[in-house]
Amino acid sequence: MKTGLMIWTRSVALAVCASFGAAAALADHHEGFGVPSGNYVLEDTHGYITFSYSHLGFSTPHIGFDAFDVSLTADASKPEASNIAVTIDAKSINSRVAKFDEHLNADDFFDTAKYPEITFNSTAITRTGKDTFDITGDLTIKDTTKPVTLAATINKAANHPMRKVPTIGVNAEGKLMRSEWGLGKYAPAVGDEITLMVTAELIQAKR
Repeated sequence: MKTGLMIWTRSVALAVCASFGAAAALADHHEGFGVPSGNYVLEDTHGYITFSYSHLGFSTPHIGFDAFDVSLTADASKPEASNIAVTIDAKSINSRVAKFDEHLNADDFFDTAKYPEITFNSTAITRTGKDTFDITGDLTIKDTTKPVTLAATINKAANHPMRKVPTIGVNAEGKLMRSEWGLGKYAPAVGDEITLMVTAELIQAKR
């Protein structure tokens, strides 16, 4: 009888421990990224930074950058404590029109000979939903730094089925007035408001 009681007691204890463990894991998955804490970098075959604007009301051009780096220091237990940094090679701007690219690189716009990089460094991350966050940071274009807030969604956070490493997929979007960064030529005929769009896959950095 005593042996049976001991077995029953041990079974209950194990069941309680298992229940707490499962609850903790579920809470961590809900509150966190769903992948381990650590450093993540751009999987550079699946990253896009583009912006769009109104051209005289006739069309909405979409222009992108071909070369950039993204780094994320992820805190899985408290995503709001994470940090993200983006560095863009401004000369890699691509409108798919060579003559227009020359114009965008000139001093009327990005003046890439003098200012070769565009940077974004997060200053605050605020959870807005289970998988959504507002990412506020300092955007530096040319010699001007101003805050920008991007609404971000974590599309998926899991082990990559082919790369076999923890991976975070994210979309982010925000609006800004280009004239605030010294890029206001032809505004307002050519739209001053820019929609900035980012989609990227970030993979755990090699240790």
